[in-house]
Amino acid sequence: MAEMSDKELLKALGVEAKVEAKSARTAREERIIAGFEDIERFFEQQGRLPAHGEDKEIFERLYSVRLDKIRASEECRNALTGLDKHGLLQGQPVKNDTSSEALDDEALLAQLGVLNASENDITNLTHVRTRTEIRAAEEIAKRTQCLDFDTFKPLFTQVQDELKSGVRKSREFKDYAQIRQGEFFILGGQKVYVAEMGDEFINVYERTDRRLRVIYDNGTESDILLRSLQRALQKDLAGRRISEPSEGPLFSGVVEDGDCASGTIYVLRSKSDHPLIQEHRDVIHKIGVTGGDIEKRIANAKLDPTFLMADVEVVATYELSNINRTKLENLIHRFFEPAKLDMQLKDRFGNPVVPREWFLVPLFIIDEVVEKIRDGSIVNFCYDPGSGRLVECHSGD
Repeated sequence: MAEMSDKELLKALGVEAKVEAKSARTAREERIIAGFEDIERFFEQQGRLPAHGEDKEIFERLYSVRLDKIRASEECRNALTGLDKHGLLQGQPVKNDTSSEALDDEALLAQLGVLNASENDITNLTHVRTRTEIRAAEEIAKRTQCLDFDTFKPLFTQVQDELKSGVRKSREFKDYAQIRQGEFFILGGQKVYVAEMGDEFINVYERTDRRLRVIYDNGTESDILLRSLQRALQKDLAGRRISEPSEGPLFSGVVEDGDCASGTIYVLRSKSDHPLIQEHRDVIHKIGVTGGDIEKRIANAKLDPTFLMADVEVVATYELSNINRTKLENLIHRFFEPAKLDMQLKDRFGNPVVPREWFLVPLFIIDEVVEKIRDGSIVNFCYDPGSGRLVECHSGD
């Protein structure tokens, strides 16, 4: 018996061989389908069709306009044959926003960065943004009233005060920089606080992500994804990170990866045999900031009136990064101004000089002040030389 061909074998088995035509959708049809999939996604998430109205979010209004155009276009309906799994194409197009202040279809789409080509229909929309970017923008737009905003309002007030005093800085947000719970940012001209971070999960792009609770300084909040917030901050030309009061390794003494070391706060104690120094040696300290090597800085201390014409010992140091050294030094000196050492001595040429940056203050108080600069509470305290301790005071005192 002659060997049967595949076609003959299928026929003998009662199976009709059909040649399936290859899908050959045009770019125009692909755009129609992609636009319709966004509408389907909205329907699946919200359980309803997108609607017109000034009270609706901008993307819902876009989807409602798009659905009307698809329903009204025979070409669009043909391109979607067999793909309308929810029956969304049933029904007639409805009127768009009728208020005199409402956006027309063209303006609505243009505001979203979606431009029309020569013809005014959905088939000619040019999708400038990727779906990832659109989802990120949608998340940013979804804000609700923060019912416990009274809890967060003092934090925003404190951050603003710390920015004014220089304790905190606003810095450029680097590409996909790390975001942690408790951090502040500036997005769209508003201060943003990351109040909570959900459990880590793997998203559809096989990347880790988290759901955040983000509070805005206008009393609203959102449950945006971490990567969506990163993208929004990255794309906002004015998007900024607000630094922590400690500013990285400033008070920890540990320089972390990515930090830019910019100097050291040092505390010195004099070895002078001057009677006043000898009597109060344990509480007389020089506090300064340098961007160079401290040992080189103090190598010729006994020839320098800045160091009381005597050798000195380093009793404390704090590495710092990303902070203006001069401003920080001035802040510390102003704070200890009431305890400034008042004495006069002669330099090696016999000229009288009054040394600066020396203060009658115990080392543990200096440590305490550094800690309060770190947590931002220094604005609520003053140094009382009489009692040798920090006391609460008004910021204007």
